[in-house]
Amino acid sequence: MIAILAPGQGAQKPGMLAPWLERPGLRERLAEFSEAAGLDLEHLGTEADADAIADTAVTQPLLVTSALLSWEALRAEAGAPPEGTFVAGHSVGELAAAAIAGVLDPARAVALAAVRGREMAAACAVEPTGMAAVLGGDSDDVLRVLTSHDLEPANRNGAGQVVAAGRTSDVEALAAEPPEGARVRPLAVAGAFHTRFMEPAEKALGSWVAEHRAELAPADPVLPLLSDADGAVVTSGDDMLDRLVAQVTLSVRWDSCLETLREHGIATAIELTPAGTLTGMVKRQIKGTATVNVSTPDHLTAAADVLRGAA
Repeated sequence: MIAILAPGQGAQKPGMLAPWLERPGLRERLAEFSEAAGLDLEHLGTEADADAIADTAVTQPLLVTSALLSWEALRAEAGAPPEGTFVAGHSVGELAAAAIAGVLDPARAVALAAVRGREMAAACAVEPTGMAAVLGGDSDDVLRVLTSHDLEPANRNGAGQVVAAGRTSDVEALAAEPPEGARVRPLAVAGAFHTRFMEPAEKALGSWVAEHRAELAPADPVLPLLSDADGAVVTSGDDMLDRLVAQVTLSVRWDSCLETLREHGIATAIELTPAGTLTGMVKRQIKGTATVNVSTPDHLTAAADVLRGAA
């Protein structure tokens, strides 16, 4: 079984779209996505520096765009993915995954990502919050220590990695006194994503989705699509759209997504642009799984060979 993975915030790199614009039709496709997002995604993906693309309002639609452009190039190279190919995305990568699985039109997924990014950026401005990766330690002990500091496990990534999130002062207290056997690494993010601090963003995004639901027109997935909330295979487009809204304040259970892939016998994971983060997690959690990173068009042949070989 093959899994197509779409990365989330933090994976972005300056210039990551530049190599793709020489592929037939992708510059025109990028113009469509720019119009949907209300942003100059070509500039942001080719010329903007790291600070410019670290803005949450920019990062999220840019990441969804990068995953979808590389996916469309891969589809052109390999044809339709084999039946039973799983699709999953980490955090905002879920929007790209939903488009790949046929739940959302790609341009509408980018538009949704732009609204999500703007509202989460606004929520970050309410009070100082942040995130830190907790690496190692006993998982139950790590969660207990987080609770004692009034922090939440924003991401549970498997293989001994939890991302703690909450008020900046509480994150700093955790870093000063890590759980036994663990290291704490502060993350350069705007705020406490996937926690209660994002409730204003969830409410605003929910209102926008309710207003535009007919235009979004969610369809049932044509490929097995995993949810970050619990690793479940989602079979309803309406359910997935509701999950995308709710996920703004819910912990990303990437560990559960990996366990679902393990249970279904994953053989190869293909990560879309900007690739590397999620395939690294796959390697650590599901030993022996082959991985392919599609970071530039040079990687399309290897990924296409995997898809054609599984057909």
